Parts: sequence; structure tokens; C-alpha cells
Amino acid sequence: MKEKHPIVKAMAQFIFWLGRLMLSLRYRVRLLNMDMVDKDKPVLFLPNHQAVVDPMLLVSFVYPHKNIVPVVTATYYDLPIINKFFKKWGAVRVSDLGAGSRNLHVLNDITQSAMLAFDSKRSLVIYPSGQIASQGFERILNKKAAYEIVKDLPEDVQIVGVRINGLWGSMWSKAWTGKSPDFVSSIGKGIGYALANLLFFCPKRHVSMVFEDITSECRQRAVGTDRKIFNDYLEGFYNVNGEESPTFVKHYFFTR
Repeated sequence: MKEKHPIVKAMAQFIFWLGRLMLSLRYRVRLLNMDMVDKDKPVLFLPNHQAVVDPMLLVSFVYPHKNIVPVVTATYYDLPIINKFFKKWGAVRVSDLGAGSRNLHVLNDITQSAMLAFDSKRSLVIYPSGQIASQGFERILNKKAAYEIVKDLPEDVQIVGVRINGLWGSMWSKAWTGKSPDFVSSIGKGIGYALANLLFFCPKRHVSMVFEDITSECRQRAVGTDRKIFNDYLEGFYNVNGEESPTFVKHYFFTR
């Protein structure tokens, strides 16, 4: 995986700055324990997945601290316009099995792409659950990707668990409908809400992201035990505070 061109780096920095600015209109994000993330080593970030918007929040707010590359399912990677940026940036495209893909090599694609990213000293975001939550807690079940990657992880890679709270109940989650929200229509709604609130008066949703070094715990469970024990450990990490109740935040500043 070749080093990014300086223009691509500058473009990414600008896009993520713009992304943070726009997302901050609606979300007040707190990064907790971010100082324990190693600035010199490649990092594997393993977050829980409450809503469709949390990858955008996580990557845009962490990018100033780490050269971070996400794994993106084909559903989002192939969207017009942003597809070219994903390619230039080096984002990892994988088939979306949940959307009916028959690519049986998707796990191998993820692990190979992850190792290439780490060889290039890049940091990677992998969602162990592979999908947004259907309830107020995280369930990984029998998913394999995180387990397989950690099992063969290079020694110099730090593993950071990210516990995200505050998005369960947003329009980007399954909390109210039980269905995964449509990305494009949700973007349209978000823009409409922002304009209706004159941009700067949007009611704020509070989101916290807690970072913890779980390198030794993950390595022990990936090498010394089976996938179920590894996934159970991650579920325990994400759900340490119990089930989260859905939080509704009004969409307009002029309503009660």
C-alpha cells in the first residue's frame, strides 16, 4: 500500500475538518482517554456500532490524532462522488454480506487489507459486530473479522477499544423503527434540520467516545482461546454500563 500523495493528505485533512465542523452543528462529541492512543504505532480501533453516523463521527474526530483508514462496505463505498475520495484515501472496500452479496472471500479481503495497512504504519477501524445495533447494547455473536485480524496481528500494533454512547435513539439508529436508516435520505433530513435551525441553533446530541488500551486482553483471547470467548470479551467491554435507553433529542430549537 503506497504512501498517500501530499495532495490527497491535504484533501483528507480539509474534508475531515469540514466534516467535524458540520457534525458539530448537531453533535457535541467528547473524546475520553484519547491520550493513551500511541502516536507512533499503528493502531487497530475496535468500536461498538450504535448508528450509521458513528463511523463519520469517529473517523473525523480521531483523524487529527491518527492517520486512520476505515473498512467500508460496498453499500457506502460505491456511493457517487465520495467513491473517488475513498479510493484516493485508501479506505478498504468489502462486500456487504448483509445486503445479499455472495462474496465468500470477504473475510480474507478484510484481513489481507488490514495487514497491508499495518505494514504501511496506518491505523485501521474495524467494527467487530459488522452492523449497527438492533438494541441498546452491542452484540457480536459469531462474527469473525476482528478475531481473525487480532489473531495474526503484528507485534507493533496497538489495539484500542472504543466505547461509543449517546447515539442510540438518533435518526441514524434502529431504535425507533427497527430498520437500518437509508444513508442518502438521512443526509437530506440532516441538511434540512440544520437549515431550519439556521445552522447554529441545532439542539445538540451529546456523544462520548471512551478509548481504552485492550491490546494484551485481546491478544490473549485471540491466540489462547476460541472466537466465542474473544467476542464475549468485546461484548463485555462495550456493555460494561448496561443497556442504553434510547435518547430522543428534538430536531428544532423552537419546539419543546
